[in-house]
Amino acid sequence: MSDVRITAGPFVFAARFERGFAPRTCAWFERVLPYRERVIHVRWSGEACWIPLGHLDAGVSHENATSYPAPGEILFHPAGISEAEILLAYGACRFASKAGQLAGNHFLTIVEGREQLRLLGELTLQRGAQPIEFAAI
Repeated sequence: MSDVRITAGPFVFAARFERGFAPRTCAWFERVLPYRERVIHVRWSGEACWIPLGHLDAGVSHENATSYPAPGEILFHPAGISEAEILLAYGACRFASKAGQLAGNHFLTIVEGREQLRLLGELTLQRGAQPIEFAAI
């Protein structure tokens, strides 16, 4: 079952909310759909892409925070130690910033199109920022 369609660059994914693990994060993100931005490759976290959100106050704190998302897991990091951000892991990842290791709420999981994640990551690394849209299904 999927809740969100993610279009990133030329790729399309379907994802489900992790409401049981991150209910406040899911509720906040569901309210901002459709969400359009651009995704860039991470600097310190390994094989992942991220959406910087600056000092955004989503009214959400840590819920089920992890530093080691699996490919296809999408995290939200509230502002504090580092800026707010959304992180999308496509391979080996240890979530970090120039301030050190971070942890984010795992609130979305890609359930369709996972085989395209590495291609998205490589495209973003080699060609730069890609448009991304999250829309309710």
